[in-house]
Amino acid sequence: MRFLSRRHALTSAASLLGLSSLPGCTDRSLRNLDLDADVRSLPVIRARTDRIDRITVCLRPFRAAGPRLDVEQIGHKTVVHNYGHGGSGWSLSWGSAKLAVERALPVNSAKIGILGCGAIGLTTAIVAQQAGAEVTIYAESLPPFVRSARASGSWTPSSRIAQKDTMTPEFVNRWEAMARYSFSCYQNLQGLPGNPIEWDTFYGMKSRELDPLHADPIGFAKLDDRIQDIEPQGNLIQVDDTRLPYSEVHKKPNLIFNVTSYSDYLLRQFLERGGKIKTMTLHHPSELTALPEPVFINCTGYGARALWNDSSIIPVRGQIAWLIPQPEALCSMSFGNVYVVSRRDGIVVQWMGDDMGFGYNGTDETPDLAEAHRSVSVINGLYRSMGYTV
Repeated sequence: MRFLSRRHALTSAASLLGLSSLPGCTDRSLRNLDLDADVRSLPVIRARTDRIDRITVCLRPFRAAGPRLDVEQIGHKTVVHNYGHGGSGWSLSWGSAKLAVERALPVNSAKIGILGCGAIGLTTAIVAQQAGAEVTIYAESLPPFVRSARASGSWTPSSRIAQKDTMTPEFVNRWEAMARYSFSCYQNLQGLPGNPIEWDTFYGMKSRELDPLHADPIGFAKLDDRIQDIEPQGNLIQVDDTRLPYSEVHKKPNLIFNVTSYSDYLLRQFLERGGKIKTMTLHHPSELTALPEPVFINCTGYGARALWNDSSIIPVRGQIAWLIPQPEALCSMSFGNVYVVSRRDGIVVQWMGDDMGFGYNGTDETPDLAEAHRSVSVINGLYRSMGYTV
């Protein structure tokens, strides 16, 4: 890959777009560009199949009615449920944890058991500790061997969160409260060692040749417009130069989670506060009666489908082809039905399918090599059409 100076790169990009012929388009004017609206060049991701270092599959726990947050009695034990967040587990985790802990504290504020050690389980455990409880996590697996460790790592608070036909005003208000509270928590986690939370730049590109279909056979809820005031919305930029592979770009700041360092941060926070972890596999809710805590918060995610025999959980399969990290090219993008997040702990490349129902009710967690190669090849083609050999 050729490495260009900043001046050379800007000049080349201007030439590619035909901007050099515009009046006053000199090196001096290039330095005064509106950077938020500049889409003449992209961070170069080396999207090649020989740079795939692993392929992971996650089953998102979708519930048509949204996350389960009710209270249930199992013998003499109280269980507060906190699962079924679809593709929004990391994004909503702090707000969801707050609501779950508020339901558990009136039962017993001294000792609380948490079921599960993924994104929801860890944050719920920490929120319970902040409320003064002694907390023990019971889990079959710990990070990185949990399903939420295979997430794309973007702030997506309404991704597959519910079905629009089942939404109630109460649910919508609860979702908004969870999203706003979670977002406020992430503002306090920026700048930490390992960059568990940070901002990058997202480029949502409309392909001239591979215009993605937007059919939604499932009818997923769309709620992002309710929280537009808390994050930058960016710019929608028309690209007139037909030599470029995209005709339109939505460019905006994008909040991302470097899941490896973030999981490590949460785990250390929990243990430093005196938390305990017991590795065990639960096969039936009745087994909780043998454990010492009077109240439990069930954060088992997709695992609740089997443990609680909850057929309302519908898996939505998502596969990631992981490319070797490139710290010099941190960004996010979508192009040709492929979503990319270049994180510090790996580059996520995910085939999104031909419509929004892709992966719905898919239970197979076996990696699909052909799908991985297809997604990476789409991004490789994007750069090749721009004159890069990656």
